[in-house]
Amino acid sequence: MKPSSNLLSPDNHALVLIDFEGQMGFATKSIALSELRTNTAVVAGASKIFNVPTIVTTVAEESFSGPVFPEIEEFYPQATSGYIDRTSMNTWEDEAAYKAITGKGKKKLVMAGLWTGVCIVGPALSALEEGYDVYVITDACGDVSPEAHDRSVQRMIHAGVKPMTAIQYLLELQRDWARQDTYKAVTDLMKKYGGAYGIGIHYAHHMLKH
Repeated sequence: MKPSSNLLSPDNHALVLIDFEGQMGFATKSIALSELRTNTAVVAGASKIFNVPTIVTTVAEESFSGPVFPEIEEFYPQATSGYIDRTSMNTWEDEAAYKAITGKGKKKLVMAGLWTGVCIVGPALSALEEGYDVYVITDACGDVSPEAHDRSVQRMIHAGVKPMTAIQYLLELQRDWARQDTYKAVTDLMKKYGGAYGIGIHYAHHMLKH
């Protein structure tokens, strides 16, 4: 009855949201920006619901890349979350970001961001080499082309990174619908951002009232 140690739980990992900024979003072509924003909201919302230690990083926010997506700001406002701004493309090579991530004391790291081939490959491979168990939420990442995204994901998988999706991340944290303390927050998040799955929950909740 013991679950796999490969599964994520609210207290066994840290989440790193990397460079969800306008400049990178404009050039993302591997996924529709509307879908990327929705998936980003699911991931950020999930981590907030389950109190997952979360680090938000930006690159050249004021001088080039611009503000983070509103979906990040909704759950992690800059005023209270303290985004870490960098000049390095690889988050792992920035001292402040590195200390923030490793300082969470979690051996499992979950990452998502833009672009897959630069902002995600760099820290994912670097963390792996330092012995971390690394997961990447591939549908909350994007790149300048489908080819760029797909090759980057393949490269990380070959190295040992574990891919997953945004809704998979949320439901892996919930794990059991009998967990009533998070049930409403999870289903409310899905109603808002869960697409067809969310509208199904909305329908079921309404119909079951009759």
